[in-house]
This record gives sequence, C-alpha cells and structure tokens, in this order.
Amino acid sequence: MEKSLWKHIQSVKKQSPLVHNITNYVVMNTTANALLAVGASPVMAHAKAEIKDMAGIANAILINIGTLDEYWSEAMLMAAETAHSLNKPWVLDPVGAGATPYRDEIIQQLLQFRPTVIRGNASEILALSKSNTAATKGVDSTASSNAAIDEARKLVEQYGSVVCISGETDVILDANKQILLKNGHAMMTKVTGLGCTASALIAAFAAAVNDKTAATTAAMALLGIAGELSEKQSSGPGSLQMHILDKLYTITETEFNAHLNISIS
Repeated sequence: MEKSLWKHIQSVKKQSPLVHNITNYVVMNTTANALLAVGASPVMAHAKAEIKDMAGIANAILINIGTLDEYWSEAMLMAAETAHSLNKPWVLDPVGAGATPYRDEIIQQLLQFRPTVIRGNASEILALSKSNTAATKGVDSTASSNAAIDEARKLVEQYGSVVCISGETDVILDANKQILLKNGHAMMTKVTGLGCTASALIAAFAAAVNDKTAATTAAMALLGIAGELSEKQSSGPGSLQMHILDKLYTITETEFNAHLNISIS
C-alpha cells in the first residue's frame, strides 16, 4: 500500500472530485481551502431544499456534526440517506460524540446509513460504540487512539465502514487490516479544525480512490506529513495553519515518501 499512496494523491488532483460538505461553522473556511489545496472542489450546502440535488451531483459527502442544530440534523440525515441510496462515498465526523444525548441520538440515526468512513478521536469512537469508558472534553479526546481499537473493530463489523481513530498515532481499520500512521506534530492540536479537515480530505480521496482504506490512509498521511513539515517553519499555531495549506498544495513525492511513517498488520 505504501507505494500507492502518492498515486492516490495524484488521482485527487487529476479528478478534482466535488465534495459536498455539511460541516460546522468553525471550520468551513479552512476545510474549503484544504480541499482546494489538494485539488478537490468543495461545496458547502445546508439548505434542505437542495440537499438531495447537491448530494446527487457530488462525488462524495462529508457530514460533520460539530455545530449541530435541529435544522442541520435533518439536512444531514437527508444527505446521508441520499448518499447511501446512490452508493456514493460519505464520511461521518462525529464531533463531540458522547457529550450530550441529542448529539448521540443524531449520530445513531446517521449510522443507519452506513458511512463509508468514520473518522474521530478516541473518545468519539468509544462513544459511538456506546462504550463510554472515556470522557469527551468538548470536542477533544481524553483517551489515546489505541484505547479505542477494540470498539472501532465493532463499528467496522456492524456498519462495514472504514474507521479512522485520529491521535498522536492515527489508526485506520477495516475488516482485514490495521494501519498505523505516526506523522504530524503536537502543535497541530492547537489549530482548530484540523481533525475536521482530515475528514474532508478523506471524503475527497474516497471519491477518487476505489480502495476506501487506502483512500483514508493517503488522506491522513498527507495531512500528517504536511503538518510535520510545516511545523519546522512555523512560529506558532497561526502560521502553522497557513503553512499546512501551502504544503498540501506544494508537497513533492520525495517529501511525502521520505517522511511517511506507516506500519500495516
């Protein structure tokens, strides 16, 4: 798989997939810019009157529940149902899972439409599987990614999804394998929305790559390496965010392959 990841990055640039984002207020700008930087085409559409049409023309759909409300939850369910019925890839980012009963109720409804990929931090993945052994502090994880592996496997089995647990080590699971990515930098946790950005990139890659596990891995590796390289020239979180967007656009095959830290079992 390692040798094909760069090819998948190029596939996104060549295909320029349209990604329909139903995401949160906090991250819209960063998410859209990151998608553009990797060669994808973002659209942010939340109106229920156009959800089915927009989901119909999109190549992939991202549903991020960060700033959830009653109107948006209906739009999200419409989009997930449309993606499921059309067999289009869609990514669920269950931001803040476990924080409130309302949030968990909407997540359980979304899961019935069998997301192609689920990406969350360890606390969110634990909450999704209803193993509430870890607390969610706002949208931040209080558990390590390794702590959620067993529960992530249950999600894979139940919904047929690829599950990505993001953290200091990113863990990507499907029915057959486990992938560990050890890229990125601790300063990335000081920039809001980079996890949300990861989910959007996964959607773009899932649109362009048939193997959804490889798509998820390529997206996570690209963002992690971009963050790792960008930290070297950043004086703090503000400049890191700027440099990450630049690096997503300018990264070379040599840079990517030289810094990729992956293990597959």
